[in-house]
Amino acid sequence: MRRFELIAPCHFGMESVLKREIDDLGYDITEVADGRVTFYGDEEALCRANVFLRTAERILIKIGSFHAETFEELFQGTKALPWEEYIPVDGKFWVAKAASVKSKLFSPSDIQRIMKKAMVERMKECYHVNWFEESGKSFPVRVFLMKDEVTVGLDTTGESLHKRGYRKLTAKAPIAENLAAALITLTPWNKDRVLIDPFCGSGTIPIEAAMMAANMAPGMNRSFTAEAWSHIVAKKIWYDTLDEARELVDLSVETDIQGYDIDENMVSIARENAKLAGVEKLIHFQRRGVEQLSCPKKYGFIITNPPYGERLQDKESMAPLYRMIGERYRSLDSWSMYLITAYEQAERDIGRKSDKNRKIYNGMMKTYYYQFMGPKPPRRKG
Repeated sequence: MRRFELIAPCHFGMESVLKREIDDLGYDITEVADGRVTFYGDEEALCRANVFLRTAERILIKIGSFHAETFEELFQGTKALPWEEYIPVDGKFWVAKAASVKSKLFSPSDIQRIMKKAMVERMKECYHVNWFEESGKSFPVRVFLMKDEVTVGLDTTGESLHKRGYRKLTAKAPIAENLAAALITLTPWNKDRVLIDPFCGSGTIPIEAAMMAANMAPGMNRSFTAEAWSHIVAKKIWYDTLDEARELVDLSVETDIQGYDIDENMVSIARENAKLAGVEKLIHFQRRGVEQLSCPKKYGFIITNPPYGERLQDKESMAPLYRMIGERYRSLDSWSMYLITAYEQAERDIGRKSDKNRKIYNGMMKTYYYQFMGPKPPRRKG
């Protein structure tokens, strides 16, 4: 088995959640940095990370790293990497994304252009050709520059891992599936406890919770770029990984997961997405405004992504909305509430300071994950 150093990018602020997931899969972590976790693994690890990780954005094979303060150093550093070990002579290769933080080289387009040129020069020498048709499989490359340290990775995933394949229709401001999964993971919720999302939109938080309850791997119904790289990962390893994922699914599990939205069209979309995910029987969706939020059960969870009021015309409605959230939450005996928002007066209007809050970047937007803890349920006898 070949040994790789694999890089798993994630949302800023969610590194510890992803680290725990990788630990649970049984792989050795080498570094936890802002927005990514690096770990060692073989071909099987590459497949299992893509199929099983809920909170990662993609899985990269680390090709190498080096220091570069000038474009000449970037060129030479890139050229020194062993591209021929990964990309065949007919491979289609390009630098799909370049990100730079606190580095002297900061223009993504220039970084991409120079690195592509360096890759071509290296492969010309290795393959003894002057022209690459690039008519074969795709090999997208991603590069991070942090304080002039360049990290280069080959993207095994393709479309981001948040695209599970079930969300064909979305709300206006949907939460990414991998972020929704991370938010749930940050709570003590489990499949035996009631969960309500009173602003469910296209259903992402309830669907991710249902997939967790049913032990359904997030990547089992989608494809990956590296599936075509048979010289790196044998097809059988992909098949074995998917067989493992299917064997773990338990749709007979009993759950009480509910999603509400005031928009009937959104409720229909959420139901359709849940059906595409294969968990429609585990979730109850209905049209209901937050002012109708109630439940007779104790020790439940609200996990939600309410409106933020990003648009100027929406800002006036935020205070009464968050006051209503606080009012309805106080009416629920012994419940916990976990709420992600960019609305800065959330705690004031809810009427309670959160027990914890966590800064999370949802794309480029700074948000806070407010955690209002209810009491723990009594231990069951026996």
